[in-house]
Amino acid sequence: MTQRTILVLGASGLIGRFITDDLRARGFRMVGVARRLSPAQKMGAQDIERPILSLDTAALARLISEHAVDVVVNCLGVLQDGPGSDTSAVHRDFVARLLQAIGDSGRAIRLVHISIPGTAEADRTAFATTKREAERLIAASGVPHAILRPGFVVAPSAYGGSAMLRALAALPLDLPGKEMATPFQPVAVEDIAATIAWLAARDIDDASVNAVSWELMQADPVTMAGVITQFRLAFGTAGWPRIAMPSLMLDLGARLGDLANHLGWMPPMRTTAIAELRRGVRGEPSAWIAATRITPKTMAETVGRHPASIQDKWFARLFLVKALIFASLVAFWIVSGFIALFVSYRAAAGILSAHNFPPALVDPITIGTSLMDMSIGVLIAFRRTAAIGLVAGIVASLGYMVGAAILTPDLWIEPLGALVKTGPAIVLMLVALLMLDNR
Repeated sequence: MTQRTILVLGASGLIGRFITDDLRARGFRMVGVARRLSPAQKMGAQDIERPILSLDTAALARLISEHAVDVVVNCLGVLQDGPGSDTSAVHRDFVARLLQAIGDSGRAIRLVHISIPGTAEADRTAFATTKREAERLIAASGVPHAILRPGFVVAPSAYGGSAMLRALAALPLDLPGKEMATPFQPVAVEDIAATIAWLAARDIDDASVNAVSWELMQADPVTMAGVITQFRLAFGTAGWPRIAMPSLMLDLGARLGDLANHLGWMPPMRTTAIAELRRGVRGEPSAWIAATRITPKTMAETVGRHPASIQDKWFARLFLVKALIFASLVAFWIVSGFIALFVSYRAAAGILSAHNFPPALVDPITIGTSLMDMSIGVLIAFRRTAAIGLVAGIVASLGYMVGAAILTPDLWIEPLGALVKTGPAIVLMLVALLMLDNR
């Protein structure tokens, strides 16, 4: 058989990255494309960075033709609308352009599209409805296609919702009872890769697989509690006592996640994520199993083959704490600057006056440092500028410590130890800087 070329769109994501590496190891010629690849993801010479969602039909057709693509795998998706994220643009409008580009490329191409399980009647979120609109466009296009609807994807790496469930397994926390009882049929990412490999090996003239929609998941019913239990067994936390969070706290966390989303972050706990979680993950994989003869791995087989290592445990324990770290640093810098500027301005300025600062400099320095502190907090709050804010915070803190040592050394021994406490704050900012990556 001639070596097939597979183009993966969204090759930096949880599914896209795994299948790009897996199918490359199987002998396929892989071209992974993502808006941004991390240095560690730039493994293959064919993996490229492109502003995928900005490409028009002609640019997509050229991309397909230049690489002589036989199979296109679309793994692109966003959970919720926000800055730089538009569910309609990603799920519907892009797919419309992609279908047109496949037609314009002049090549016989199979499209493999990653969607979501469930029925249109149960769709309630923009995420789900736009995913379903994309499916309808594909079905009506006449392009040879396979729509894959994986269940809850379990992979060696973790991102978003999969990371959140690992965090719950590693900590003494439970979701509310109703959510824990939600159907949650999982699928191993290896089974998704095996399915795409099976499809890529089929001849484009094979009518039996040129217009299929399959739900990929473990056949036996599983609840969310069952999924988390398997992770707890891997983490060694199965016997721990648990505290079930009330539904009100879960909803509050989702609203705070929406706020963070507007600041450019992509927390796993957002209103769309909770709505989809409450909807559950269920489907009927019999058609997929019958066609491919793939026996889906169970949760026990998938997680049991990857017992938690120390890096897995650290990641899971720190995943939810990461949000607390950043929120506390934002509050620390903004509140401290606000207090010095508006609440205790005379006391702040009095510290400088008491140490013989030139009177003409007391007000400018007090106002300037207060505004600088608040600006650092604002920089950390936005995902795009968080690294700049953290570095600025570390530099500013070191500057305060050095300046105080030179100009006001007695502050180092004052009873409340304000300057001494700056050291741990610097360490916390360094920790936040090291935890900034998402992938």
